[in-house]
Amino acid sequence: MPTSARDRLIVGLDLPDVASAGAVVERLGEAVGFYKVGYQLAYAPGGLDFARDLAASGRRVFLDLKLHDIGNTVEKGVEAAARLGVAMLTVHAYPQVMRAAVRAAAGSDLTILAVTVLTSLEDADLNEMGWDGGVEALVERRVRQAVEAGVGGIVASAAEAGRVRALAGPGPAIVTPGIRPTGASAGDQKRVVAPADALRNGATHLVVARPVVEAADPLAAARAILAEMEAA
Repeated sequence: MPTSARDRLIVGLDLPDVASAGAVVERLGEAVGFYKVGYQLAYAPGGLDFARDLAASGRRVFLDLKLHDIGNTVEKGVEAAARLGVAMLTVHAYPQVMRAAVRAAAGSDLTILAVTVLTSLEDADLNEMGWDGGVEALVERRVRQAVEAGVGGIVASAAEAGRVRALAGPGPAIVTPGIRPTGASAGDQKRVVAPADALRNGATHLVVARPVVEAADPLAAARAILAEMEAA
């Protein structure tokens, strides 16, 4: 497990193009060594090439594509992602999907992360989708299934990180989006947690996007978050 705050902070490059993402990476310099590339950037022209080049430069890359398809398609997608040299890849925490992803990642350095319940969802949203057991129950169900499938880590709200750790044991990484430093707006996230609290709850990695990439001074914003993490 990572020990330094720098190894545990993942800056989400939720930006529309490679030029914007490259500018943020350049401004952050050596302060940040781990980046998330999600749909917006990955599917922009040159986005996956950017992720590959970022990994080749020595940074770690979390490819957040949340794969969910039939087993064979998931396997082929994971194999392709592994060839990019990225460190982490997300899949939705459905048993068939997770098992396929774990098979495809075997023998590589790619860590498969299972997405339990998106941090933008709350009980009312799950009720609308046909699940009436609430967020907590669904997270717990999917964590157990993720452990059985042998994934390397779990994505969950930091609000549930303590319970996830208790269920998953000491091995899997716990990657927590929805992190907002002290004083930041929650935006469209409904289950947000401050950096220090997320670490105390059991998170191993914190994903922070808008509070850094939309800041007037991204480097100062990243350093402030790192300081909060180190204080924990």
